[in-house]
Amino acid sequence: MAPNSVAVTMEKPDNFSLLEINGSDPSSFPDNKRKSISPKQFSWFLLLKAHRLVSSLSWLFASVKKRLSFSSKAINEEEDPKSRGKQMYRFIKACLVISIVALSIEIVAYYKNWNLDLVNRRPSWEVRGLVEWSYMAWLSFRSDYIAPIVITLSKFCTVLFLIQSLDRLVLCLGCFWIKFKKIEPKLKDDELDLEDASNFPMVLIQIPMCNEREVYEQSIGAASQLDWPKDRILIQVLDDSDDPNLQLLIKEEVTAWAEKGVNIIYRHRLIRTGYKAGNLKSAMTCDYVKDYEFVTIFDADFTPSPDFLKKTIPHFKGNPELGLVQARWSFVNKDENLLTRLQNINLCFHFEVEQQVNGVFLNFFGFNGTAGVWRIKALEESGGWLERTTVEDMDIAVRAHLNGWKFIYLNDVEVTCELPESYEAYKKQQHRWHSGPMQLFRLCLPSIIKSKISVGKKANLIFLFFLLRKLILPFYSFTLFCIILPLTMFIPEAELPLWIICYVPIFISLLNILPSPKSFPFLIPYLLFENTMSITKFNAMISGLFQLGSAYEWVVTKKTGRSSESDLLAFAEKEEKLHRRNSESGLELLSKLKEQEMNLAVQETPKKSIGGLVRPNSKIKKRNMVFKKELGLAFLLLTAAARSFLSAHGLHFYFLLFQGLSFLVVGLDLIGEQIN
Repeated sequence: MAPNSVAVTMEKPDNFSLLEINGSDPSSFPDNKRKSISPKQFSWFLLLKAHRLVSSLSWLFASVKKRLSFSSKAINEEEDPKSRGKQMYRFIKACLVISIVALSIEIVAYYKNWNLDLVNRRPSWEVRGLVEWSYMAWLSFRSDYIAPIVITLSKFCTVLFLIQSLDRLVLCLGCFWIKFKKIEPKLKDDELDLEDASNFPMVLIQIPMCNEREVYEQSIGAASQLDWPKDRILIQVLDDSDDPNLQLLIKEEVTAWAEKGVNIIYRHRLIRTGYKAGNLKSAMTCDYVKDYEFVTIFDADFTPSPDFLKKTIPHFKGNPELGLVQARWSFVNKDENLLTRLQNINLCFHFEVEQQVNGVFLNFFGFNGTAGVWRIKALEESGGWLERTTVEDMDIAVRAHLNGWKFIYLNDVEVTCELPESYEAYKKQQHRWHSGPMQLFRLCLPSIIKSKISVGKKANLIFLFFLLRKLILPFYSFTLFCIILPLTMFIPEAELPLWIICYVPIFISLLNILPSPKSFPFLIPYLLFENTMSITKFNAMISGLFQLGSAYEWVVTKKTGRSSESDLLAFAEKEEKLHRRNSESGLELLSKLKEQEMNLAVQETPKKSIGGLVRPNSKIKKRNMVFKKELGLAFLLLTAAARSFLSAHGLHFYFLLFQGLSFLVVGLDLIGEQIN
């Protein structure tokens, strides 16, 4: 035995212990007179000191708070729409600050080689220094109070995630069954007699638009070329534009088609309330509407094929309970950039799977707002267009379903349209699409419960149509993958298993991509982008559910006016003929309007000084938006990835890293087409 060692033995051989201490340093021996303090007691001691410090400084902030209260009230009263969602941004910043502080402490602990696994078993006298004491107190507080809350919330979100995944699987199985059995809507009676025009029903075509400068020509031209008897169709161009020059251009386009014998009229509201719903409601009050049996709605960027009505209207014949025939959307710019490719995956699944399965098995689905034919009687009996939400299409569909009307979805009838090419436009569109259903759910829930439809249809409306697909999906997607997952890197007790992070999400993403097999190379970007969009959808869901200010915000989706090659050739020929038929005054009017537009563009073009002369730049520079919430989550996920790297978590680290980079790319507006 070493000379500087001490051995202590017990006399009883059946229960003995041996303590050997090397070295003669007296500090190695514990002070028996000093009472041992546990980490939990020390944590409460620190909390008490912090409470006293806060109370002593509270008076300092009281006067400042009173002075700022009046100015803050004024700011809140005149809140800019862009500043809406401040609470969400503050919550993300708080999580980010906590994660950065926690990461700093973890880095200190990592380089000091503190054994984190044996902290709770280490005697208090082995801990040296205030920093290590504080770290032990944090670990004890985290284990006793924070971890149970995070574990409970993660289990709850996991259950929701599995339920929603099961719903996706059932929908895909239903779609496979439809394909296998070749189930499709059948015509109950013979087709229309093409020889006798009197057998064709009266059809009203409505084209609602608002400041659609890029696409008004192609939508009016496509509607005017529908193959239907001219005396059995009327086209209403419902223009809500607030630009007088654009109004004149649209009037000129309508006049040109009217001179060719097309039954088309231009309508502009003086009181523009209710957005699209108000526009459609106002148009349906015209006296001549009573002469028509069906109404077809096309948004300004939709260009139907000439045989659209002949493929949809016959389904109403011999089917008096049918209220709606919905066609599928197809996209002329789906391959324009990465953003449009990812949107195409979502919408292909929506039409190919969701709409088709619900239409075949339930005779109900959400009206898409355009490319559909309504029986006017169904609209009138269901209360008509209402301005109470920003999803007037879903509103009328739910009310018609409660009144017993049936819907048919035609997957083989396509109408071309555009996808938003900039992230800003797509984000605003998604905010409206996810806040409106929650507004509608609050308003329709009593009507659903009191309605005379079957219990199964009520359960489908409440639990599947609204709660699962409109509320639960954005809730768990944001909470589980954007908040809980990064926080679990600092709370190892609540660490999520790999099957939640990797295996199940990839499987669900594969199911979503099945309707668009050419998009398989974009599987991983699609998975990351869906999680990135969850913050927008969650914020919209909350604003709609609790009726916050941004829930009633309606922004027209920016269009670029892209068309397929055949459409461009057709419209080029049409434009040449129209210019030949126009009078001199019409050409002068068009030239004046174009000259005004060019002058306005020159005024808005950035200018540069060359040799004392100010000249407009030949190219308009494109600017990038900065999205604060996405950037905040990007840094939160990257911070969690750094903590995961210290713990060598493997797949957790790679998921957090790439998800953080995905948020960073979106937050800096590096995805999609930038706006001018």
